[in-house]
Amino acid sequence: MADELRAGMTRDEAHELLRAHNKDSFHIGHAETVEQTMRYFARELDPGNEEFWGIVGLLHDLDWEEHADDPSMHTVHAASLIETAGGTAALIRAVQSHASDYNDDLPRPELRMEKILFATEELTGLIGAVALMRPSRSVMDLPVKSLRKKFKDKRFAAGVSRDVIREGAEMLGWDLDELFARTIDAMRSFAPDRDTFASPETSGS
Repeated sequence: MADELRAGMTRDEAHELLRAHNKDSFHIGHAETVEQTMRYFARELDPGNEEFWGIVGLLHDLDWEEHADDPSMHTVHAASLIETAGGTAALIRAVQSHASDYNDDLPRPELRMEKILFATEELTGLIGAVALMRPSRSVMDLPVKSLRKKFKDKRFAAGVSRDVIREGAEMLGWDLDELFARTIDAMRSFAPDRDTFASPETSGS
């Protein structure tokens, strides 16, 4: 049995914290998309810690809206906000690990949960953008081959780091097609209730 991971706050408290520092519906929508994606993977890989995985996803870009002008400090500001709200060191570490490519002082992803966040956070934005280009405007009928084609087109959703997605897949030991397929499945799991996803053009790291 996996060790229980404690966030130090409930999902409702985390969402309240998110809304206190994010007013743009785009940022809130992106956070909720990543939350639900993380919950999907937790149910498969670490079901006892689904709540923790979800809260990590919800708060991963907590400070982006207020401090987007300094990417190297992304999640550094969030750490103090989370700590003040009662969040645990484990929660802060997980949130910070997804921004470690921008700041060498931040922890690198080690837990499977942290690697999932690193690999899928920007990918969800790319998937959402590709889905919106389809006649259905839905992820439900999005094939991997269409996502692969847009992934290779660096002009499409140029704000999405392909290098981060590749690195995340390598961390997990998955090839890109497996990461694409599993993340599409994750987004389909909640798309019937919310089949619009944030555009990646102004997403965080």
